[in-house]
Amino acid sequence: MMKMLMIVGLGSFAGGVLRFLLARFVQVNSASSFPWGTAAVNLLGCFILGSLYGLFDRSLVHTETRLFLTAGLCGGFTTFSTFSLDTFNLYHTGDLMLAGLNILLNAVICICAVWAGYRIVFPRTAAA
Repeated sequence: MMKMLMIVGLGSFAGGVLRFLLARFVQVNSASSFPWGTAAVNLLGCFILGSLYGLFDRSLVHTETRLFLTAGLCGGFTTFSTFSLDTFNLYHTGDLMLAGLNILLNAVICICAVWAGYRIVFPRTAAA
């Protein structure tokens, strides 16, 4: 178990560093207030994770390599790719209701959770 944690941790470290570098590069070069850096990371991460799973379905890949690349590297790069793969898998297996629920929970409700967390830490003050 410790070996698996180290593999995922090393991949997460690499993915996090790559996420920071790519997002910053894209954002600085976009000259826009829209979060193009985050969008670029999410799109690339989703494409890479989908490609990896397609590759894994066609060939035997060692468990440690899978862990490093998926949970580690892609997970550290963007968890949005994991959310997208989970939703794709639910849709692909015909479970449209759960796919929709996953989108609702991870997109809409999580944004509400960010708002709630922000408001708890920084509540609005009453007008004087």
